[in-house]
Amino acid sequence: MNTAFADPGHAGPAGGGEEEARRKRDLDLLARASRTELEDLWNGLDDKPAHTRLRGPETGLVMVRGRIGGGGAPFNLGEATVSRASVQLADGAVGHAYRLGTDRRAAELAAIIDALARDDGRRAVIADRLLTPLAERLAAEAAGRAEETAATKVDFFTMVRGED
Repeated sequence: MNTAFADPGHAGPAGGGEEEARRKRDLDLLARASRTELEDLWNGLDDKPAHTRLRGPETGLVMVRGRIGGGGAPFNLGEATVSRASVQLADGAVGHAYRLGTDRRAAELAAIIDALARDDGRRAVIADRLLTPLAERLAAEAAGRAEETAATKVDFFTMVRGED
């Protein structure tokens, strides 16, 4: 699921490409974090800021589209349940989150953490406590899946018989 989107309320630095890429990575990680990981970070914060709910948290459906072979004509594959939330902190920072599933609390926590990460000082703490370990866990899981898949690989080759 693509979790990156433009926040019209945030004017990033001129050129903003690096900032947008960093935020996209952060949003992707927040969308994939477990509720326990989000709760642990939230509970470990000394200064929990007040926040206002701008949207949700709410749960709905999105249509998942696919393509045969990755390049064919698009078709509707089916629907997926998604929870989303948008919050604004007391300092004006706005955060958003979209997550697969029905866990509204996790969506709200992810939105709060997204808003907190807008502040470079807080982002360093969030990166140390959540984002970096989460990225490492996800990379290790992906490597494990790749290793398991590679173990089942079969190489087919053609043998030419000299009897023809």
